[in-house]
Amino acid sequence: MKKVVKATSLLLLAAVLLTACSSGDNGSTEQSSPQPTAAATQEAAAPASSEPQETAGTTASPSPEPASAASASPGTGSTAGVEAPAATGTPAPGGQASAEEVPVLYHMNKNYDIVPNEEGTDKKVVLLTFDDGPKEAGLIHSLMDTLDKHQAKAIFFINGYRVQEHPELLELLHSRGGIIGNHSWDHIVLKDKSYTEVKKQLEDVQNIVKEVTGEAPQFFRPPHGAGGDVGKKVAAENGMLYMTWSVGSLDWEMKEKDTGKTETLIKNVTDQLHSGSNILMHELPWTAEALDQLLTTLEGKGYSFVDPRSIELEMR
Repeated sequence: MKKVVKATSLLLLAAVLLTACSSGDNGSTEQSSPQPTAAATQEAAAPASSEPQETAGTTASPSPEPASAASASPGTGSTAGVEAPAATGTPAPGGQASAEEVPVLYHMNKNYDIVPNEEGTDKKVVLLTFDDGPKEAGLIHSLMDTLDKHQAKAIFFINGYRVQEHPELLELLHSRGGIIGNHSWDHIVLKDKSYTEVKKQLEDVQNIVKEVTGEAPQFFRPPHGAGGDVGKKVAAENGMLYMTWSVGSLDWEMKEKDTGKTETLIKNVTDQLHSGSNILMHELPWTAEALDQLLTTLEGKGYSFVDPRSIELEMR
């Protein structure tokens, strides 16, 4: 009987040992652990916490950004591994316009004077104009140098045949900031001409000026101040403001041999001077010589020089 019990005990011990060996991880080289208790088994089966582990008394801090990306500053041209887009010549929206914008503040009345559109706008202004060019580069430079000195703008009423002969002079005048006006092609009296002839005289000038400068004139002055109704009609059809003048310098009556031309020219202007004066001058050597003193005299009397681009293109 004792032998049977002993044999049974041995069999049970062998079975326990076999069970313990089979409970280890398959392929594991680690030493097997003792069987866990029931409570330990239930705890192991519970899902692990999803919260990050922290050291007691501290909070885990995020990893710092790479220095190359965090320290990249605008205008360096690139960030870490990323090349900045190349700059272009197009300004950003809201940027300054390339072309100068001049507000419209004045209009022309039936006396060809310049009048403010609203109360509070300076009315003590004059409009400077020069007819019968472009003639010579030296004269253009002289006139423009003086205008620039006084921060003044002027209309240069040109003849088409002169531009045809010397387009480079119109290019020069335009590049120096002269405002180009239309003075007909041949400088003829237009008031007795047919509509067809007047149209050709004006529109041929419009075309050649636009061809040379890229811009068609917006002002028209008929030669000798005689455009007639047909001249006014054709000017309006081409979007131009028709004008003669309200103050004449009479520089065209002077001769090279005359003395005291500067004083005479200034007197001719100041004797007729009034607010809004539309002053007629010409591209002449003595006018160029007198211009600085004339503009200084006008400024001394409290006058400023209206920018032609601030004038409406319709007469009131």
